Amino acid sequence: MIPVATMLRLCTGSTRNASRDVCQSLSWLAPKMMIPTGSLDGRKYTTDGRGETEEAIPPTADVVIIGGGVIGCSALYHLAKMGMTNTVLLEKAQLTAGTTWHTAGLVWSLRPSDTEVQLLHRSIELMETLEEETGVNPGWINNGGLFIASTKERLDEYKRLMTLGRAFDTEAHVLTPAETKQLYPLMNVADVYGSLYSPADGTIDPAGYCTALARAATNLGARVVSPCGVTGARVETDDYGTRRVTGVYTDRGTIRTSVIVNCAGVWARAVGRPAGVEVPLVAMKHAYVVTEKIDGIQHMPNVRDHDASVYLKLQGDALCVGGYEQNPVFWEKVEDEFAFSLFELDWDVFSSNIQGAINRVPAIEKTGVKSTVCGPESFTADHKPLMGETPEVRGYYLGCGFNSSGMMLSGGCGEQLAKWVMDGRPELDMYSYDIRRFPVSLTANSRWLRERSHEAYAKNYSIVYPHDEPLAGRNMRRDALHQVLKEAGCIFQERHGWERPGWFNLSGPAVPEDYDYYGQYGHQPNSAKGYIEHLKMDYTFDFPPHHRIIGNECVACREKAALFNMSYFGKYYLVGRDAPKAADWLFSNDVRKDPGSTVYSCMLNRRGGVEADLTVSVLSPGTDTGPHDFDGRGFYVAVGGGLAQHALGHMQDVLADSRLDCRLVDVSETMAMLSVQGPRSRQILQSLTDADLSDAAFPFSSHKVVEVAGHGVRAMRLTFVGELGWELHVPSSSAVEVYQAVMEAGAQYGLINAGYRAIDSLSIEKGYRHWHEDLRADDTPLESGLAFTCKLKSDVAFLGREALERQKKEGVRKRIACFTVDKHVPLHGLEAIKRDGKVAGFIRRADYAHALDKSIAYGYVTRDDGEAVTMDYLRSGTYQLEHMGELVAATLHTKSPFDPSNERVKGRYGLSVGSQ
Repeated sequence: MIPVATMLRLCTGSTRNASRDVCQSLSWLAPKMMIPTGSLDGRKYTTDGRGETEEAIPPTADVVIIGGGVIGCSALYHLAKMGMTNTVLLEKAQLTAGTTWHTAGLVWSLRPSDTEVQLLHRSIELMETLEEETGVNPGWINNGGLFIASTKERLDEYKRLMTLGRAFDTEAHVLTPAETKQLYPLMNVADVYGSLYSPADGTIDPAGYCTALARAATNLGARVVSPCGVTGARVETDDYGTRRVTGVYTDRGTIRTSVIVNCAGVWARAVGRPAGVEVPLVAMKHAYVVTEKIDGIQHMPNVRDHDASVYLKLQGDALCVGGYEQNPVFWEKVEDEFAFSLFELDWDVFSSNIQGAINRVPAIEKTGVKSTVCGPESFTADHKPLMGETPEVRGYYLGCGFNSSGMMLSGGCGEQLAKWVMDGRPELDMYSYDIRRFPVSLTANSRWLRERSHEAYAKNYSIVYPHDEPLAGRNMRRDALHQVLKEAGCIFQERHGWERPGWFNLSGPAVPEDYDYYGQYGHQPNSAKGYIEHLKMDYTFDFPPHHRIIGNECVACREKAALFNMSYFGKYYLVGRDAPKAADWLFSNDVRKDPGSTVYSCMLNRRGGVEADLTVSVLSPGTDTGPHDFDGRGFYVAVGGGLAQHALGHMQDVLADSRLDCRLVDVSETMAMLSVQGPRSRQILQSLTDADLSDAAFPFSSHKVVEVAGHGVRAMRLTFVGELGWELHVPSSSAVEVYQAVMEAGAQYGLINAGYRAIDSLSIEKGYRHWHEDLRADDTPLESGLAFTCKLKSDVAFLGREALERQKKEGVRKRIACFTVDKHVPLHGLEAIKRDGKVAGFIRRADYAHALDKSIAYGYVTRDDGEAVTMDYLRSGTYQLEHMGELVAATLHTKSPFDPSNERVKGRYGLSVGSQ
């Protein structure tokens, strides 16, 4: 037995080669997966999983899943449970080969996302019931989990998890250091600030779990074929130019199919390339060690010490120790033939994890290491999985890139993936996992992918602050105004590669530099710390030091005027013979308007969920900038940059499925967008144009191509902050001159630059929705207060209409509500909503309303009896919000508490701040 302390000494100084020799001697031989003797898909298996194929691969299948890891097995199981049994899973080696077999198998029940909490719940429920269904013990052990906090900020983060858990009936308790010690006697709590105990957590055995999933699926008629290597995908282009899956090539023949699900883990990128599909993940070596027996460790909960970047998993009478380092080892050349192989553990890299583990459980220092595991894992640019239909090929789905969380998320994600395939959309809000969250211009960018994946790995255990920004992959997409805004002191945010204005620091520029990999791999740490220091100001759950600076931007917009650079928006022309038909079907609002009209609308899925909210401007040929070669009516669509790829993909899919003769022209990169908002906006812009900007000549929700400071721009009278204002859609070549002219003209009126932090505050204060926060694909317009965007009084068919009509008849089971709190506390979202003392939902989005001088929040209220939530029901309750474990009295507003009658939007400035 070699104690862990000896291992650490071997990792230093001149003994590095010796440490590698020790690691070599301790590496596991790959275990053989134990599959019970019997028939899975008609093949006979021996107890080690080997066997001879007795029948050929099927010539056709409704779905072909590539990869026999836990995600592939879960997807196969859920498809079969939902009735799609003509499904085959192809595995090159044996089930669990590659990554799944060596996973630690930790399962947590709390994450800082309502969707992930629901996915984890469904996974745990499946793990608890599989044995009864299949007769195979999946190896589920419910021993609970402890989250260790060494600082107040970390415990605040855990309190947010606890309060979100209340909305989903997940038990959790904040413990003192003494209570933590009582629960885990072997733990050192001298440096512990507090902890969070989650009784529902546990572990799962990968071999037993996958065997149970495969057994259940094959019993229902699905098939597992192994060994069977995939050599390519057959993809054909239809008459409308859409590339679609038509088959899978294997080393044993071809299977005709219209759906492929790539669950190949680390190998998913190589599997996708023959089909022309980019799978943005990287392979890294991820490790853990298993100790010898530790007396007194039996029955202890699993531990996550995020501040030490280490986890401790109970392994019988021993501990499994792992974590995340700042210098993970990239697997530069992914080998095709790896299966049940492992890498040599690099103790120089792993030593940081061991040191953290020894500090937390000192007994580890004198305990031997029984085995080491260093295997391949796939990681992504934002540490979230890659799921859903790819933008390149219809019928080609991803279920990969799980960042070491595949085991715990597998049940929920397999279910959602199955629904995605069968229904076209998942049931839950899966945008954070959807491959279409990434612009296609980035998914093949190796620098962006490598940098962002490294930082996401290194920061995996960092505190999740509401306004954190990445340092990796910056300056990938910069609009025409980037330089002038940098000189004006802009502190930039990053969204899908774009650098967008966050807020303005009047003391000078502070921009992110090239990524330094945290000083690892021979990189020198960046010497200029200006941007990092400004970013650290947001490392708090309290009001940040620049709270008043952001407030001043908001006040300037409310009292005078502010200019927002919104150039990162997605901007598209919808033109062609069938464009009017396409617009009728795509957009929930009535776009049968005269040219010059601009309409705020939603795009829905078949369930009535909101896939995007956007503006649609009606065009006539020959009178607008942009494409002039279209007949009849055309449309100019502008959508928030954060969901641009998602919205574009949705529109492309709907058009392809409808087989309409029209096209989308993407001008996002060549058009800038400036928004001038506030009481003085008309005076400023009128001084720069001969166009009449009066209410009569230029009413709200209209647009014109006008000349501003000598440049042609599309001016739209719109607002996202609740003020009189215009958006100026400007060719990028004219953007700087138009910006400079507007700023110069606005100087006498108090015009200032403002960023998205101000937009966030101003928009929630006015009650305007942010997609993927208080408005998502699992919310309908009727639930989210956007019924006015739906042409239900017309006879015009649109996607999602039938679902809305059913919901309108039956009543909504959740309804959005606005709350303000008089107590001066910051709200960030995820706070539990209590109605008459009972949990009735959680906050989706929150901010500080500077005009109201109080925190404001939006969330959906539900009933525990499942009945419809009416306005009368909302009004009849008394509400509290749980902030960091403390209940705060909240006031319900059924309309926006700021300018509820929209006087300011109409340009009428008087007594417009009130409460209702």
